[in-house]
Amino acid sequence: MRDDNFLKENNARHLWHPMGHPGEAQEHTPRIIKGAQGVHITDIDGHNAVDAVGGLWCVNLGYSNDVVKDAIAKQLYDLPYYSAFAGTTNPTAIEASWAVREFFADDGMERVFFTSGGSDSVETCLRLARQYHRLRGEPTRTKFLSLKKGYHGTHFGGASVNGNNRFRTAYEPLLPGVFHLPSPYTYRNPFHETDPAKLAQMIAQAMEDEIAFQGASTIAAFIMEPIQGAGGVIVPDPSFMGLMRDICDRHGILLISDEVITGFGRTGDWSGARHWGVQPDMMSTAKGITSGYFPVGAALMSGKVAEVFEHSDAEGAIFHGYTYSAHPVGAAAVTATLAETQRLDLKTIAAARGAQLYDGVLKLAETHGIIGDVRGGHGLMTGVEIVSDRAAKTPMDMATMKRIHQATYEAGAMVRLGMHNILMSPPLTITEAEVSTILTALDAGFRAA
Repeated sequence: MRDDNFLKENNARHLWHPMGHPGEAQEHTPRIIKGAQGVHITDIDGHNAVDAVGGLWCVNLGYSNDVVKDAIAKQLYDLPYYSAFAGTTNPTAIEASWAVREFFADDGMERVFFTSGGSDSVETCLRLARQYHRLRGEPTRTKFLSLKKGYHGTHFGGASVNGNNRFRTAYEPLLPGVFHLPSPYTYRNPFHETDPAKLAQMIAQAMEDEIAFQGASTIAAFIMEPIQGAGGVIVPDPSFMGLMRDICDRHGILLISDEVITGFGRTGDWSGARHWGVQPDMMSTAKGITSGYFPVGAALMSGKVAEVFEHSDAEGAIFHGYTYSAHPVGAAAVTATLAETQRLDLKTIAAARGAQLYDGVLKLAETHGIIGDVRGGHGLMTGVEIVSDRAAKTPMDMATMKRIHQATYEAGAMVRLGMHNILMSPPLTITEAEVSTILTALDAGFRAA
C-alpha cells in the first residue's frame, strides 16, 4: 500500500463516494479509516474510536473474528470463483444455502437465492413477486405498496419502493405502480397521533383504502422493514406488522420483510419479523449474513412461494441473477458467520447492550434540550432525533449536526448522521464498557452543540 502522504493527497481526488456530493468530498475530504480491532476503528492519524455504526449496520461480529477470516482465506485457495448459473454450483454454496435455510426456518423460509448485497436482494424479491403472481394466473398483479421513511436500497426497484425522497428525486421517473403509506413514526406523522397502537390502526386503514382504490388484483406485494433503519430507527407498535400480514392475506398480496438491517440478531432476535411474531412470504437479507467481511445478500422464499415456482411450467424459470450469486468465497463467509453468530448468541448480547444504549440516551435527553426524540429499545438499533426547538420539533440545521458528529468522534465514538438524526448500530459483540464510551462521547458531542 502507498504511504500515508499519498493517501491523503489523493483522498477523494479519483474516488466518488456513495451517498455524498463529489464536490463536497473534495473540499472536505473523507476520514480515512486505516485499521480496526474488536469494535474499535483507527484513522490514518492514529485516532481511535468505538465504531457505533458497525461499519454500515453490518459488522455484527466486530472486526476481529478469525473464524470467518480463515474460512474466506481457505476458500480463496480451494476455489476462488465459479458460476452458480443453471447447470453448475460449488460445495460452499450448497452448504451456505442449507445454513441460511436452517437459520430462518422458524420464519417459514424454505429457499435461498444468493445475491451480492441488500439492494440486489430487494430487487430479487420484487421481481420474483411479480413472477409468482403471473405463474398463478394473475399477471395484473404488478404494483407494490411500501412505507414512507422506509429504505430498500438503490436499484431502480428498490429506489421506487423507498419512502425517502433523497434517494428518489434525482433519478425519477422510477418504477410506475408504487404507492407509499404513512410510516409508524409517532414523533412526526400526518395524523398527529402519538399513541403507537392507534397510529398502527390508522395506517392499516390507509392501507385498506389504498388497496380498494388501486384494486387488490393489481397489487403484487407490500414491502416493509420490521424496524425502519436508515429512516431514523422507527419502531412500530407490536401490533403493526401483524396488521399488515392480515391485510395482505385477505387480499392475496405477498408480504416482503426487508431484513437487510434487522436480520441476524440486530433487533434482539434472529429476524425482525420474528420479533413481532410474523412469518413473511419473502425476506431480503444481507449485511450481517457475512458481518460485512464479504459482499453477500440473499432473497429468501417461503414454502408457499417456492411451491408455485417449483411446480410450474417453463415460465417458472428464473431469468434473473448476478455474476457473483452464490460466490464460493462469499458462501464460505456466510456459513462461518452464521455459525459464529449462533455460537456467540449475538441476539442476547444485542438485547442487553441495546437496552443499555437506549436507556443511556434517554438519560442524556434529560440534560440536553436538543434531543427531541429517542427511538430504539429493541436490540442494537438506536436513533436520536436532534431539534433546535423541542416544543416546536424544529429539525436541527446540518451545520450543527456536523459539529455534533465531529465532536462525538473526537471524544471516542463514530456515529452516523441521517439528516437531523444520529443513528447507531454498533457491532453485536460490544461490551458494557464500550457502550458507556459511546454515551460519554455523545454527551461531549451534544455539549459542543
